[in-house]
Amino acid sequence: MSETPRVLFWRHGRTAWNVEKRFQGQTDIDLDPVGHAQAERAGRLLATLDPDVIVASDLKRAVDTAGYLGRASGVPVELDKGLRERHGGSWEGYTASELAERWPAEHPTMNIPDGEPIAEVGDRMCASVERGLARTPPGGLLVVVSHGAALRVGIARLLEVPDERREILGPLSNCCWSVLQARGRHWRLMEHNAASLPEPVVLSDDA
Repeated sequence: MSETPRVLFWRHGRTAWNVEKRFQGQTDIDLDPVGHAQAERAGRLLATLDPDVIVASDLKRAVDTAGYLGRASGVPVELDKGLRERHGGSWEGYTASELAERWPAEHPTMNIPDGEPIAEVGDRMCASVERGLARTPPGGLLVVVSHGAALRVGIARLLEVPDERREILGPLSNCCWSVLQARGRHWRLMEHNAASLPEPVVLSDDA
């Protein structure tokens, strides 16, 4: 077995605010019925990967999503506030069109005047991943259950992509995941925005 750890970053299932395109931030929104169905299906699928550690944001939509995997795999879910979504300040609760109307200059770049700085999101996400990895055995799988914006910032930071270029990574859909695997002192992106399990990849290009 490889001694190289993997981290699977899993976005929570759908909420009513996702459907309405409302900025959720750290507002504690429940999964909707579709979100529960998404999480139940994905949880059963991801359980076949035999995760070693599951850590989740303490916001309910992430807790409930992680719970499906925890029950399917028999692995307890640990909560970490560092995995919360980016705090959106006065933007939380507004739709995308309302944000574009109220903050026309800031909205295209997601520069929230009273929101959490992206650098701070990256710092806390990486710290949470490191805490999870410290409890993951060699060659094991850590599953991180969090939120779309926070996950993309965290993934980009681990891949050594500058915060201002994080948009190079496309969005994560509800209940989809990305996988990073360590190679030496660096991380490699093995999957992004996946909803099914791939065939194993033979890394013959750089063996």
